[in-house]
Amino acid sequence: MDVEATVAELEASLTRQGTRARAEQEKRYLKSELRFLGVPVPVVRREVKAFVRSHPGLDRATLRALVDRLWATGVHELRSMAVGILEARSALLRPADAPWLVSMARSAGTWAHVDWLAVKVLGALIVREPGVARKLDGWAKDDSFWVRRTALLALHDPLNAGEGDFEHFARMAVPMLGEREFFIRKAIGWVLRATARRTPARTVAFVERHAAEMSGLTFQEATRLLPEVQQRRLRALRDRG
Repeated sequence: MDVEATVAELEASLTRQGTRARAEQEKRYLKSELRFLGVPVPVVRREVKAFVRSHPGLDRATLRALVDRLWATGVHELRSMAVGILEARSALLRPADAPWLVSMARSAGTWAHVDWLAVKVLGALIVREPGVARKLDGWAKDDSFWVRRTALLALHDPLNAGEGDFEHFARMAVPMLGEREFFIRKAIGWVLRATARRTPARTVAFVERHAAEMSGLTFQEATRLLPEVQQRRLRALRDRG
């Protein structure tokens, strides 16, 4: 594969399907410094599927080279293509790729890419290669809040399915409960809300122990799916704390 030519073709295709008005709107909404082509997310995902279908023999080295080049463009939709291709070809990734994925999250600058990377790419790698999860504790203490958010969200999908290592999540989340960063407060609440779908007792027990330490945003997100009677009881507990 000629990576440069491929990236140029992808950019040309997306540019034809974007609008200036949408580009400006998305840039304002995401408060991003990236360049935008104004392409709707479903169109980007469709382009990802078409690319993956037409390149069934993509290998790990080419995947990494292509993703690095797409990322280097600084174009929002091309970076989305990079993450989408990683998700579609996540089976090619190895534990040695985890720091590379986290470096992408560090430089992403937007939840739109960080969350996708964390949940669907790094998270999928951890499911296949559980040993990678040991690295999360270090990333949970990183100076970058995007990396800390990545560590939290990497465990999302198994917990959402009623499985996963909730104690590992809690071990990372508790020291972050006092953070003022919106994206950390939101991430903790998001994972607790996901956990409540199948294993609500886990979420309830966590909130019971830490209600007084939780921000209003985290508490609201964490308890949103719980029965109203549980919400009232936990709210009263937090108020007393």
